[in-house]
Amino acid sequence: MTWVFLAGAILSEVGATLSLRMASQPGGARTWFLAVGTGYLLAFALLTLALAEGLAIGVAYGIWAAVGVALTALASRLLFGEPLTKVMGLGMVLIVAGVLFIELGATH
Repeated sequence: MTWVFLAGAILSEVGATLSLRMASQPGGARTWFLAVGTGYLLAFALLTLALAEGLAIGVAYGIWAAVGVALTALASRLLFGEPLTKVMGLGMVLIVAGVLFIELGATH
């Protein structure tokens, strides 16, 4: 269940961040802030459950941040037409590689 909790935390955080973008649009409905608050609360609750299951904070937060950044960038490209350049893609690869090194280092 540890990884399910972490995946749920990531998806909730990404959903909340995308909702924040919707709320900030000109003429955007302020009701999006309800989704923002709910998403972030759920994300932290699920992250807490993943940590309670024994996942190390450095590993959990690294994965959460890396996957969250990548998913948010991809979704913002699809939903809002925001740029996604080769340099940004390289940055995402480097973030994922860094998290992988943290994970590998945590096992020793």
